[in-house]
Amino acid sequence: MSVALMKGGNVSLGKQAPRLRTVRVGLGWTAGAGHDLDASALLCGASGKVVSERHFVFFNNLQSPDGSVRHQGNEVGGNGDREQIEVRLTEVAAEVEKVVFAVAIYEAARRRQTFGQVRGAYIRLTDQDGGAELARYDVAAEAGSETAMVFGELYRHGADWKFRAVGQGYATGLAGIATDYGVDVLQPAPTAPAPAAPAPALAPAVVVPTGSAPVTCFFDPSHGPGSTAVLWSPQWGVPRQIEACVACAQRVQTTVPPFYTPQQPGYPQLPAQQQPQPAQQQPGGRRFGTGALLGAGAAGLVGGALLNEALSDDAPEVVVNNYYESDDDGFF
Repeated sequence: MSVALMKGGNVSLGKQAPRLRTVRVGLGWTAGAGHDLDASALLCGASGKVVSERHFVFFNNLQSPDGSVRHQGNEVGGNGDREQIEVRLTEVAAEVEKVVFAVAIYEAARRRQTFGQVRGAYIRLTDQDGGAELARYDVAAEAGSETAMVFGELYRHGADWKFRAVGQGYATGLAGIATDYGVDVLQPAPTAPAPAAPAPALAPAVVVPTGSAPVTCFFDPSHGPGSTAVLWSPQWGVPRQIEACVACAQRVQTTVPPFYTPQQPGYPQLPAQQQPQPAQQQPGGRRFGTGALLGAGAAGLVGGALLNEALSDDAPEVVVNNYYESDDDGFF
């Protein structure tokens, strides 16, 4: 049974498929003529950066050094996926904490193309052995002026692997994502001929303009760059840092957590007596709602009840879950 996630949601692959060894990550989209999109995977360590440049898997480096992550190329399967990346979970090196999946538009700036012109973008995970779909995230609702997007990520939680729907956009294409995750990118070559040292075998070479790699606002890409880091409490989860525009950051800091997002249709809200109490001012100017943790705990119970109901014999084939699956240590 597939779990349909919304932005920020996560799911345990161990619970979905206890014997899972290899997962196939399918990425799909629909774009007009002249659009060329490329998927990639970044194998990151505990620092959040790639372990090495060879751990950046893309069209010019089709597998990680140990072969645990393999890019399958374009137009695969016949099931709607435009590109697929295979991850052999049991073979991923212990130093790799997460695998990030991104899609970028090739030469987007020159061709004046953005994800606002791309339709039906998604990422889905299937069991390589049985072929069953485990999770899916439709990214289309998040797309706007970006030229590259992080669709989702696989990450370790103890002995388990979990998948998170990310939907984070970048305005500087693949080079912007590569820079953020610690890949050493190349500057444009000088016009005059000059001797250059040979590049390492399979090392990714990405040309990036000078300057930083702006990230779009977490809540709405049309707001522009996410210029302000702020602590955000999801409706069904625990706080985490995101990057938002100034207006959204101000809204987050002045609204009682955890209700920073509109109510989602089809999902119960907390009873009035369990709503968070008014925020209390803390030293340094930050606001923290005293009911945030209570709200997250109650949400976990409600989410569990919804999931149990979804697993009944009368449940539909695909279950939509707008929830954050809590980890035992309190983190996601």
